[in-house]
Amino acid sequence: MTVDATPPPQPPPPPPPPPPHLPPPELPPDLVAEYLESARSQLGVLAGLAERLVVAASDRQVIDALRRETHKVHGSAGSYGFMEASRLAAGMEATVKDWAARPDEPDVERGSLARWFVKRLAELLGLEVPDASAAVPAPPPVRSEALPRVGPPPRPAPRPPTQRPVARPARAAPPASSPKPAEPSVVASAGAAQVPEVIYVEDDAALAELLEYGLRAHGYRFLAYRNGRDALRELLALDVHGTHPLLLLDVDLPALDGYSILGALDRERPGTYRVVFTTVHGTEEEQLRGLEAGALDYLVKPISLRVALEKIKRWVGGGRGGRGGR
Repeated sequence: MTVDATPPPQPPPPPPPPPPHLPPPELPPDLVAEYLESARSQLGVLAGLAERLVVAASDRQVIDALRRETHKVHGSAGSYGFMEASRLAAGMEATVKDWAARPDEPDVERGSLARWFVKRLAELLGLEVPDASAAVPAPPPVRSEALPRVGPPPRPAPRPPTQRPVARPARAAPPASSPKPAEPSVVASAGAAQVPEVIYVEDDAALAELLEYGLRAHGYRFLAYRNGRDALRELLALDVHGTHPLLLLDVDLPALDGYSILGALDRERPGTYRVVFTTVHGTEEEQLRGLEAGALDYLVKPISLRVALEKIKRWVGGGRGGRGGR
């Protein structure tokens, strides 16, 4: 009797692991590192909220704080190239909105699900799961003051300053941008030359950092706020010297939402600002609502910095690549 010594067929090798996170090529490594450092703190906040839900699953304040934090992760993680983390946060945000609509619904393991979300989010970001016992308390829902960031040259001061600038660590200078060509027609007045070309209102610190880097690298004069009510107060007072700055306006802002800001500007200073909404709500209905309210366009989060800067060049003109055709 002959024995077949041929070894049995081997199972196919397992698929290769997914490639490591590759940030968008236009983002320098130190900017991504800063984002991950802020994400580490944000994970601590989320872990603390999860533990509070374990104790009191119907706590409306905690549920609302969790919705705000997942909303921020949804927008910022994908903008830095962490698309799986962004999609995870989008699903969690939708779940928490459902909790907010029915906070007293029984038999919902909110604390356990929130704990799982924190663990999975940390894995997708390549960070350690925070120690819940040392979790950072949730931030307050509304900031008490605006946090402006100013790009070159210094922003005009229509009245004595009421805000403090954001202190931030020094970073290597971004790549030098090409000089802006001279305006083909009338030379602007000295006052108009000091007016910001771009103003953005964004409460997510990570996204604000991303926009700041891009605008500064491309030589724009810019101004930033993180609080809706304070931003509106300053926008109503700003002397634009006959120009029409581009206003990138987040829809979901603390203190005052983007639609309310646009409505107030239309009443008090019609035609002064060209408004583009930025939001994670990119549905057809939401975009139509913004356009019908008078917005120029929409930027849907997560934001591709490269795409955003190309659009800004067309909306505003200038920066690297020269003036856009308007």
